[in-house]
Amino acid sequence: MNTKKLLLFLFLCLIYLYYIPSSTFAAFLKFDKTTVTSSANQTFTMDVMVDAGTDQITSSDIWVIYDPAYLTASSVASGTYFPAVTNNITSGKVSITGLIVDPGTYKTGAGVVATITFTSVKNGTTNLTFDCRTDASNSSKVIKNDVNATNVIVCASNIPAAVTIGAAAASSSSIATTYPTSVPTIAATLPQSGVAENIAKFAIPGLLLLMVGAMLRFIL
Repeated sequence: MNTKKLLLFLFLCLIYLYYIPSSTFAAFLKFDKTTVTSSANQTFTMDVMVDAGTDQITSSDIWVIYDPAYLTASSVASGTYFPAVTNNITSGKVSITGLIVDPGTYKTGAGVVATITFTSVKNGTTNLTFDCRTDASNSSKVIKNDVNATNVIVCASNIPAAVTIGAAAASSSSIATTYPTSVPTIAATLPQSGVAENIAKFAIPGLLLLMVGAMLRFIL
């Protein structure tokens, strides 16, 4: 390999390393609160949110699961994230669909798809979760803005909420703290990955430039 070809090869390696794509963060669902304390026969609201991660999305089907022995879902109000939102309430389940209206448009980031009003039925502890199964059609989805309408949701990343009703509040501290402790773990892990990648992104090209300079000095 002559000098010109060697320099061209090193230059192409430098360009490739510099433009390595950054990590992508998957889409998931969450509530605006991870813990709720209520009293029997009291109403409270929960915002249902979608986080598109680094994707552009066009719609989301959200299935919220609750225990009808402890909670009753009475109404659903449209959020501001999607311009069109529909919903259906059945015993133990609320289905919500949010989607764009204008073709060629899409949504990014995170936002409130809908707000559900619940009524507490009796004292106890229960959870609000998402029905999320990638092998089922009647399950939560986040649809990417691509020709294949790819479902980009990662079910394991969905964040549920714990509900404590009435007298159970004093004895349910372990439930109330279960979900909040998992949230910082996600937030703390992702930035560390970004820092490592940024170091590699700038340090490796610098080393290559140093190598190229040294080789040129040796050749000349």
